[in-house]
Amino acid sequence: MERKMWAIWRFAFFRLILLFYIVYRVSGNAEGDALNALKTNLADPNNVLQSWDPTLVNPCTWFHVTCNSENSVTRVDLGNANLLGQLVPQLGQLSNLQYLELYRNNISGRIPDELGNLTNLVSLDLYLNNLSGPIPVTLGKLQRLRILRLNNNTLSETIPMSLTTIGTLQVLDLSTNRLTGDIPVNGSFSLFTPISFNNNLLNKLPASAPPPLTPSTPTPSGKKRICWIVADNSNFLMETCPEIKKTSLFDLRPICSEADLKRLDVLFSRF
Repeated sequence: MERKMWAIWRFAFFRLILLFYIVYRVSGNAEGDALNALKTNLADPNNVLQSWDPTLVNPCTWFHVTCNSENSVTRVDLGNANLLGQLVPQLGQLSNLQYLELYRNNISGRIPDELGNLTNLVSLDLYLNNLSGPIPVTLGKLQRLRILRLNNNTLSETIPMSLTTIGTLQVLDLSTNRLTGDIPVNGSFSLFTPISFNNNLLNKLPASAPPPLTPSTPTPSGKKRICWIVADNSNFLMETCPEIKKTSLFDLRPICSEADLKRLDVLFSRF
């Protein structure tokens, strides 16, 4: 009797171990399946995706993929990789993704609405591709997004007002597309100058100079100070003190307000 009970217990134990293994493998490889869906939808003449093996437990050993300590994908870096094809809705399953870098390729088709599910996204760089169709309204759900660059595509229709609710947005480039309608000026879009929207079919904004930067109290040396910045349609005229021209925004924190830093971050990124 004891031998029979032992056999039953051992059988149940091994089944439990097998169940845990299957659950772990399925959950661990879900992100790999999403990225493999992208791979199968792209032509890869330079074999940059050669290491993307869908049979592995997770994609953390793949080139151009970065994971966190929990083996969840946080970065996909495939800029300037000569990839051709279309994006896939499965990308929206990468719940911890922070950087999606697919710029300077030959990617066509629409931007999937499912990218709006990437609520941890900090940077979305899809510029210099052949993307078409509207900018998804769902991108307004990316409330941690700091960088959005969709320039140099053939995107059409109006700019979604939902994008103006992204309070963290610091760098925006929608230029050189086929966007129509009005340029939003409320919310986070109040920071951006016309150069972010150039070369579209948009209604022009009334010409007006942006509010000047207000320098804070000078440092004891009295040598560092912000001079002024003017934006006029497609050109920036930037005059700063010599020691500021080659410094970082971090170095400017003692002498600039947060609002000024956000504005400088946008403008300096053009140079």
